[in-house]
Amino acid sequence: MLRAPLAEARTQGKAAGEQDKNMVALLAMKRSILPALFAVFAIAAPAHGEMLKTMPHGPYECALPGNAADTAWVPDAEQSFTISRASRYRNTEGRGTYLLKGDELTFTSGPKNGQRLRRTGTNELRQINDNEKTGRMICVRVGSNY
Repeated sequence: MLRAPLAEARTQGKAAGEQDKNMVALLAMKRSILPALFAVFAIAAPAHGEMLKTMPHGPYECALPGNAADTAWVPDAEQSFTISRASRYRNTEGRGTYLLKGDELTFTSGPKNGQRLRRTGTNELRQINDNEKTGRMICVRVGSNY
């Protein structure tokens, strides 16, 4: 009768020992996963840590400078667009999305995909040239649809 409790205690001791080994292995695995998770989240963060923003909704009319003798600004209907909700825009050629990070607006899909503008005022954008300098074209919000 005494042997049964001893055998049971021995079995429980082995099981408890294996549980301890399993716990140690689990803790080691958790320690190796945490740095990997931190690395993933660090990569996913914006490069410059800037907040994403949106532009005021409404139509934006784009124009190039004219001359002093004639017209001050020459509208460019092909470049004009309308900003709508949820970082979306539309123009005569279709619809797409944009990203406003800091003062730089980048069209990320649609007919203006890849075009970049610099925000120079609440309702004003200027073209960014290939050399990263502000270009001649200006786009100004001329009203609100919302």
